[in-house]
Amino acid sequence: MPILMQGLLTSSTRQDYDMTFKKYELPPLPYKLDALEPYISKDIVDVHYNGHHKGYVNGANGLLDRLDKVVSGGLAQGQYDVQGILRGLTFNINGHKLHALYWNSMAPSGKGGGKPGGSIGDLISKQYGSFERFKQVMTESANSLPGTGWTALYYDQETGNLQIMTIENHFMNHIGELPIVLIVDEFEHAYYLQYKNKRADYVDAWWNLVNWDFADQRLRKFL
Repeated sequence: MPILMQGLLTSSTRQDYDMTFKKYELPPLPYKLDALEPYISKDIVDVHYNGHHKGYVNGANGLLDRLDKVVSGGLAQGQYDVQGILRGLTFNINGHKLHALYWNSMAPSGKGGGKPGGSIGDLISKQYGSFERFKQVMTESANSLPGTGWTALYYDQETGNLQIMTIENHFMNHIGELPIVLIVDEFEHAYYLQYKNKRADYVDAWWNLVNWDFADQRLRKFL
């Protein structure tokens, strides 16, 4: 190991620089557990938020504790798998952050869905010709996702494009630097209790909840 790295991993260096990894926190759900009914049931939201999303936060924090020990020298070489820690952090941190976007991508029943206005409505019409065509393409993309993951709408500042992309698992096919303005979760825990294996029905129902105000606010940050 290089001398510099050896120095970084000593307890004295850790103490001198007061290094620490701040932990993640589960953000509050932006609505009540039953607010998305009848499109997404209270039971699904409860398990999804209090079980799965919370699990990603706890998983990330547990791995940060382990990484903390690696950096401080509390674990000797051979006592940890750094690649395993980093892969676990990627999975859990992305799981946490994508879920935070997902909850905000939806609004309570009666307050979401419909056609978007504002900057995002204008850009959708300009790029896709109409909202109906955009919805058709994004739905087809979501239904084509192999296995589990997400379908996201990115904004590419370089091209000005609204880019639809499917993300396998929590990280495969993710485009670096591109901000997500809208996202739908397609892991089975997002729909199975209510829709069983009919994921396409869940995607169709999700359109009734889309929070276009949130998507427009996200987009306008990057225009």
